[in-house]
Amino acid sequence: MHLGEGTPEYRDPAEFFRRTYLTESLREMLIGALRRLIAGDGDPVIQLRTNFGGGKTHAMLALYHLVSGILGAGLAGVDALMAAAGIDRLPTARRVVLVGNKISPGNPSVKPDGTVVRTLWGELAWQLGGPEAYARVAADDANATSPGDVLRELFNDYGPCLILIDEWVAYARQLHDQSDLPAGGFETQFSFAQVLTESAKLARNCLLVVSLPASDTSGTAHSHSDDVEVGGTRGREALDRLRNVVGRLESSWRPATAEEGFEIVRRRLFQPISDPGHFKDRDVTARAFAELYRTQQAEFPPECRETDYEQRLKAAYPIHPEVFDRLYTDWSTLVKFQRTRGVLRLMAALIHSLWEKGDRNPLILPANVAIDDARVQSELTRYLSDNWVPVIEKDVDGPNSLPLKLDSELPNLGKFSACRRVARAVYMGSAPTTAAAHKGIEDRRVKLGCVMPGESPAVFGDALRRMAAAATYLYQDGPHYWYSTQPTVTKLAEDRAEQLKREPDKVAHELEQRLRKDLTDKGTFTRIHPMPQTSADVPDDLDARLVVLGIAQPYAKTPDSAAEIAAKAILETRGNSPRLYRNTLVFLAADKTRLQDLDEAARKYLAWQSILADRTHLDLTPYQVTQAETQRGVAESTMLARIPETYQWLLVPGQSTPQSSVTWEASRLSVSDALAVRASKKLRSDELYLTSFGATRLKMDLDRIPLWRGDHVEVKQLVEDFARYLYLPRLKADFPPADRPKTLATTGLAGDFGFHVGGYIVTCRNSTICACSGVGVLFRSNSAPLTATRLRVI
Repeated sequence: MHLGEGTPEYRDPAEFFRRTYLTESLREMLIGALRRLIAGDGDPVIQLRTNFGGGKTHAMLALYHLVSGILGAGLAGVDALMAAAGIDRLPTARRVVLVGNKISPGNPSVKPDGTVVRTLWGELAWQLGGPEAYARVAADDANATSPGDVLRELFNDYGPCLILIDEWVAYARQLHDQSDLPAGGFETQFSFAQVLTESAKLARNCLLVVSLPASDTSGTAHSHSDDVEVGGTRGREALDRLRNVVGRLESSWRPATAEEGFEIVRRRLFQPISDPGHFKDRDVTARAFAELYRTQQAEFPPECRETDYEQRLKAAYPIHPEVFDRLYTDWSTLVKFQRTRGVLRLMAALIHSLWEKGDRNPLILPANVAIDDARVQSELTRYLSDNWVPVIEKDVDGPNSLPLKLDSELPNLGKFSACRRVARAVYMGSAPTTAAAHKGIEDRRVKLGCVMPGESPAVFGDALRRMAAAATYLYQDGPHYWYSTQPTVTKLAEDRAEQLKREPDKVAHELEQRLRKDLTDKGTFTRIHPMPQTSADVPDDLDARLVVLGIAQPYAKTPDSAAEIAAKAILETRGNSPRLYRNTLVFLAADKTRLQDLDEAARKYLAWQSILADRTHLDLTPYQVTQAETQRGVAESTMLARIPETYQWLLVPGQSTPQSSVTWEASRLSVSDALAVRASKKLRSDELYLTSFGATRLKMDLDRIPLWRGDHVEVKQLVEDFARYLYLPRLKADFPPADRPKTLATTGLAGDFGFHVGGYIVTCRNSTICACSGVGVLFRSNSAPLTATRLRVI
């Protein structure tokens, strides 16, 4: 600026003051400066001591313009300053600007008039009065010795004068202990500082303004975080010495408060509100938000229900106060974050991004901070370590981030972009404080940063819980949530689940155990053969059974279906021998597509199970143990739910006639009941598996095939026929052991015939069919046809 450079809003005094909000502290400083330079009764030395971006540069620019000789009329806010200072005109002062990082202690500066300047006091004198003033300190400048009382004389002779010094620490820390540089030695600099402050005090109309970092020089662990601005041990020593010297005569000055920051940002980034309609829009918006906070007090922080909060909403409009609270309270704690300039840079990028997107939201909330915009993300990550970028991309905002994935999968959340808004609010409230002892942002404050009038806070509470359950870098401790660059146990579980892809046997073993437990309920089957390794594992017996194929043999509607190939092999053989009783087997297989989801659920369950088993080794906190137990339960429920969804194909062999080839009918089971129960219900419904058999139908099958051996058939032979041939009905059979005693009896029901399976109770009209030598026999008689109504097969 002093060199005639910079943008118009900084160079032009009228534009500068139009955009400048005079905070209480800045106003007091400017009034004191006017009194000092005109009447000589203000504070002679002002130290501007704040963190990065605390408004120091802007305060110096305000002083620089105010005493440049401009007319005060028409400058925003200046008339009030003049009235408060009791003056009717602005002073014209000689202005000296010394910026430490623009002046080299080792390279003398040659001025346009040929003057060679080596030291800060030489530069000060030349700016104050050119070659004539410089001549009075020329010897001290050449010898690099402190100029002494000549500074007071210069200030009086060339007053009123304003001396602005910035980045003095950056200059002083470059000096050596020995006076081997043109600018002098380290100790000489502090002698000059003492002479300078004393001379400014004794001069009639001189104001000295020095900017120093508000950094910790105590040597504590925290002080090391300030090395960026101070510059290491040498810088901290220089700061400590300068602060002691300047501090003896300084007046206090404080930076802008968060409330004053509202107006600073509004003045710099927005045109002032002048239209009455715009004032009405502001008031209506503020009232709607305030009413939301008052009617749902339990969902938001306590301060929101107060009447003053509505006034804060109006003062910050169109930006929500929570944005400023997070920036001024949390982000300003970062060493590199510039309190005023950093907020302005971020908000300028954000507002431009929202304007480009045509955003129509009534206020800019933390949830509206477009972290997916490269310009906004750059402003947020420039103050953090580089490893925050992958955290943002995965768990906060971006095309492939978890919040967008959840919003797309859950319509109730997606229509509000609830997960994305929650993630942004948590990031804005937690990213800068991850190293703090009490980290995290409360859930009520997250909702404050998300919810707008007409929306339900419960939706965002649900989104927050889902994010915490699924995110890799989002931590939770009670009601507090925060992002960290270190992955959570969720990430550890993801990694372990991924590793289990290389250990399929573990997954298969877990699923087999779960299947066996489910198959303990056999439905109406007498036996079940779960996951046979070979056809030899399935006995060749007379009773109907369910064979459950393993996960390595899933079904798909393709010619090379692994389930169909395995079922055919078991149907045709038992080990190395042909299978005789083929009409006793039906098969249950997993769906090939759904098997992937089941495998994923099983791997997640095993991953969480292993984390809990290693809790001591992993040094998990109580919260992490609880989280792992909860997630294990969720994963187990998901796995159990997916087993019946996956095992849904019932494969049933059959033949229409003795001469036709074997066909396979694939039926899809509904998701209800245990696996075997569902299978038996489906088979019975489709009459592919009979637990009772009508005598009329038996007579039809006896005649149709035919099954008679001459004019009779042994019951034993008949049972074997039904078990052997696929073109006959499939009967449930529960035969007694071969050595069980055989008994002969009748049903006692005239006109009926039936038999207990195994033979031995058969009756027909007008005669009793007997069992000879333990073998039941059915006789065919024209005079006494089989007119029985029921054959019971147990």
